Amino acid sequence: MSFSKEEKKIQKSPAKRFLFILGLGMFALYFALGVAIIFWKDFPINLDFGYRVAFALLLIIYSFIRFVRLLRS
Repeated sequence: MSFSKEEKKIQKSPAKRFLFILGLGMFALYFALGVAIIFWKDFPINLDFGYRVAFALLLIIYSFIRFVRLLRS
């Protein structure tokens, strides 16, 4: 992904900057939640370990999809 010199000089508006920070926060939240579900021994929802890992991996994959979409915009 290459930007021209003009695109690099343009500063993001405060709204775009806020949405970028919010997107990074949501990426971190989904990723941390996925990792926490995998390693949490006494998970409050009664799930088998295989289903718990599958749900956590789904959250982690979704977080990376959000992160890639964030970088493209």
